[in-house]
Amino acid sequence: MKVRLAMARFARKALISMVLLATPAFSQMTGLPRARQLYEKTRYEDALALLAGVATENGAVYSLMGQCYYMLGQFNKASEALERAVRLEPNNSGYHLWLGRAYGRRAETSSFVTAPGYATKAKDHFEKAVALDTRNLEAAGDLFEYYLEAPGFLGGGMSKAVALAEKTKNLDPAEYHYRLAQIADRRKEYKDAEEQFRRAMDLAPRQIGRVVDLANYLSRRGKYQESEAVFGLAENIDPNNPKLMFERAKAYIQSKRNLDKARELLVRYLNSPLSPDDPSRREAEQLLKQARTG
Repeated sequence: MKVRLAMARFARKALISMVLLATPAFSQMTGLPRARQLYEKTRYEDALALLAGVATENGAVYSLMGQCYYMLGQFNKASEALERAVRLEPNNSGYHLWLGRAYGRRAETSSFVTAPGYATKAKDHFEKAVALDTRNLEAAGDLFEYYLEAPGFLGGGMSKAVALAEKTKNLDPAEYHYRLAQIADRRKEYKDAEEQFRRAMDLAPRQIGRVVDLANYLSRRGKYQESEAVFGLAENIDPNNPKLMFERAKAYIQSKRNLDKARELLVRYLNSPLSPDDPSRREAEQLLKQARTG
C-alpha cells in the first residue's frame, strides 16, 4: 500500500513537472536567461534556436532576437524583431536604441532610394531612446555620431552634436572630452582634437578604450612613434584585451605598416573569447585578408 501511494505521488509530481516544462511561462523563465548567456558568448545562432521555443509575446525575447540578428548582419530580420519589442514595451530606451542601430545599418546597406528613410528612422529611435533615459550613454553616443555624420536634410548637424555633447559633461567627463575630440577633428582642428583625446585618456587611464582611441588618432595623423608608445601603455594594462588586438591591427593595416604584426594580432583575436561589444569575427577575417594581400 505504501509503495503504491509513493508511486502515485511520484507520478503526480512527474506529470506536474511535464506540464510546467510545456508552459510558455516556464519556457520563457528558463529559455531567455540561457539565450542571453549564449548571446554574451557570441553564439548568436544557438541563442536564436533557443529563443524560437520561447513564448514570444515578450519585449525582452524579441529584443534579444533582434540583437542576435543584428550581430549576424541580418538587419531586416533585426529591425522586424525589434519593432515587435518596441510595440510591446514602447517606453524601453534600450529597445529603441537597438532598433535605431538596425535601421542605421539598413540605411548603410540599402539603395540610395530607401537609405534616407531608414536613416531618418534610425535618428528617430536614437532620439526616443535618449528622451526616455537621459543617462543612456550608449544611446546618446549613437545619436551624437548620427548628428555628426548625417547631412542636415536627414536631421544631422554640427550644432546638434555640440549641444548633445554638452549634456555628457557631468555624466561622464571622459566621454565628454572624447566627443569634443570628434567635433574638433571634424572641424579640422587637429591639435585640439589630439588634446581632447589625451584629456579623455587622462580622466580614465585604466580604460583600454580611451587609451586605444588616442593611439588610433595619432596613427591616423601619421604620428606613428607616439602611437606605438600609447599602444604600449594599453598593452601594459591588459595585453590580451581583444579590443586592443583588433584596433592595433587595424591601425597598422590602414597605415600599411607592421603587416606581419597585424596578422599575428588578428590571428590571436580570432582565437580569443569575444563578447558582443567586440568587433565581429567577420570584421577581423576581412582585416586579416587585407593584411595578407598587403
